Amino acid sequence: MLRKIALLAILLVIVAAAAFMLSQRREPAVSASGILGSSPAVESAGFARATGPQPLTFPADYGPHPDYQTEWWYYTGNLDDADGHHFGYQFTIFRRAALPPGQRIDRASDWTADQIYMGHFALTDVAGQNYQAFEHLARGGAGLAGAQAEPYKVWLEDWQVEEISPGVTRLQAAAGDVAIDLTLTDLKGPVLHGDHGYSQKGPDPGNASYYYSLTRLASEGTVTVGDRAVPVQGLSWQDHEFSTSALAADQVGWDWFALQLDDDSELKVFHIRKDDGSVDPFSAGSFIAPDGTLTPLSHDDFTITVNDTWRSPRTGAEYPASWTVTVPSQGIRLDIEPYLADQELNVSYSYWEGAVRFSGEHNGVPVTGDGYVELTGYAGSMQGQF
Repeated sequence: MLRKIALLAILLVIVAAAAFMLSQRREPAVSASGILGSSPAVESAGFARATGPQPLTFPADYGPHPDYQTEWWYYTGNLDDADGHHFGYQFTIFRRAALPPGQRIDRASDWTADQIYMGHFALTDVAGQNYQAFEHLARGGAGLAGAQAEPYKVWLEDWQVEEISPGVTRLQAAAGDVAIDLTLTDLKGPVLHGDHGYSQKGPDPGNASYYYSLTRLASEGTVTVGDRAVPVQGLSWQDHEFSTSALAADQVGWDWFALQLDDDSELKVFHIRKDDGSVDPFSAGSFIAPDGTLTPLSHDDFTITVNDTWRSPRTGAEYPASWTVTVPSQGIRLDIEPYLADQELNVSYSYWEGAVRFSGEHNGVPVTGDGYVELTGYAGSMQGQF
């Protein structure tokens, strides 16, 4: 969904340095230092836009769509070790096109790049009451970063996710003193949000994305914290979107929920918040039944009630910190709490994204589960960032 576009704010300004990077052959990394805030966002003219439903086919659409300005492969998951210690992780690779298709430069150098990549990796260690987040950037040249459909692989230097057999991928990331090495097995196949994968976010033409998810990925592997690597297992969720779009003029941020119920169903809902404090009618969601059947949800089909807040000691932003989500048509009522209050990423842009747990009812039957919540626009409006 459009939530990831604001996280790509850094790429929008890094693109202002694209002409420089296109001509360089030496420096393999891209630095955000001295670039953030120094140049205006690149225009979106000339890029493909999401203007209506179109067929999504797999495995081709697992891979990149370079004619669209922005794209992301977004993984989140909740994992436990044998002693019941809980971990949450976020692993994201963003792609940003430096130039539209008709303006790209054909050069002989391996360092030539018309795509720029950014990665975010975060680990929540609940038992250790510790949250760490990291960012990498690289150009899509000389093999430093890239994406491909067959076999599926997305990478940014040594952060990568790649297909190892049909429906099975390996995800690896390490930074600081933490690392993950996971095998993810897809249990449901792609779920197409909105109108068969066309997800509209605002009133303007092209203010939309093509959006699908893999909502139940059986996950096992290892989590490393310091000098200790522990076997873990649990569930992950993948979002993949591509678009050329932005928030509408009066939209300032969003609250996004990806929830995996223990009855093998999933719920994805998001509120887009407007500058007057109201919820935009383009807010939406999806309910995914145990057999994979998707029921689209409009903003009138669900409620997200905030029960508590948490204030960041770094940014001063006040975030929601406890919620009740209801979907009357599905008989769903869930009370949601973060595993840790402080799961705020302070990278090139500050936002909150963290592991949560919940309990409640689904059609009168008690349910529990885990998920991830993303909150943007609290440390500053998304407007003017892209």
